[in-house]
Amino acid sequence: MTETETRTTNPRKQQNGKVVAETSAMEDVFDDSYKEKDGPKPPTRLVWRNIISMLLLHTGAVYGVTLIPSASSLTLVWSLMCFITSALGITAGAHRLWSHRSYKASFPLKVFLGLANSMAFQNDIFEWARDHRVHHKYSETDADPHNAIRGFFFSHIGWLLVRKHPDVIEKGKKLELSDLKADKVVMFQRQYYKLSVVLLCFLMPMLVPWYFWGESLLVAYFVPAILRYTLVLNATWLVNSAAHMWGNRPYDQGINPRENRFVAFSAIGEGFHNYHHTFPFDYGTSEFGVKLNLTTAFIDLMCCLGLARDCKKVSKDMAMARAERTGDGSHKSG
Repeated sequence: MTETETRTTNPRKQQNGKVVAETSAMEDVFDDSYKEKDGPKPPTRLVWRNIISMLLLHTGAVYGVTLIPSASSLTLVWSLMCFITSALGITAGAHRLWSHRSYKASFPLKVFLGLANSMAFQNDIFEWARDHRVHHKYSETDADPHNAIRGFFFSHIGWLLVRKHPDVIEKGKKLELSDLKADKVVMFQRQYYKLSVVLLCFLMPMLVPWYFWGESLLVAYFVPAILRYTLVLNATWLVNSAAHMWGNRPYDQGINPRENRFVAFSAIGEGFHNYHHTFPFDYGTSEFGVKLNLTTAFIDLMCCLGLARDCKKVSKDMAMARAERTGDGSHKSG
């Protein structure tokens, strides 16, 4: 793994003329030239298909909770394995690899992360990465897909229940996405996304416990499939909502994202959000290595196996200097 100080820091946050050398694209760096349009906001347009789907999904998840006592221990272990695998498809895959290009992955690792991403069922990699880059570039504005300024409910799930703000669509179309379009795994998954979701998010989690150790189809469907899927969704959404509202800001007190240990635990390492929005290119999304960060441990393991390389990492001195310059005084190294 290499230490690097890549990308120019957010221009509105630069102080004392300190600028980080840019060695990679700027699509996930905040753009302070964007100005929200004056006048009334566009009307909210509900997406009833999504509203009904989410109501049914969460109702099914609650029913799944009631079935946990009747599930076998093997089914519960399988559910946990499916949770971690699908979560890695988001955290190590769509987020750190494809959205931020914070490390490089071999083809076999990309294939695994692509399959895991389909198991997570949170839009295909291309769309997820595009929207996430828009989120970083226009964070907490009308062009942010899950703008936390609009409240917890909107940033958690509400943004999926309404049509996107026109600025989100407009800015998303203007991003440089040639790296995603050139990635064969990304485009293959996008082409066969619906089929891969049916197979990997629902059928495989259900059929494995039913076929191999005789779990009932009812339990196998509602616990490792529906409940697991719903938990992964909400763990990811907490990064957009809770981690933008509650916690300290040791690296940059001028932005909303916070350090939230509960979110870090539930989203396997994605809750150190003040650090991440300050240094979006860092493969670990945290100053503290694998502490509460299963995704970083996974990437480190892949590096040891020769399946990943060139991990970008902020130096301790750089993190400390930034904390002293723009943080809220709560920084504790180590």
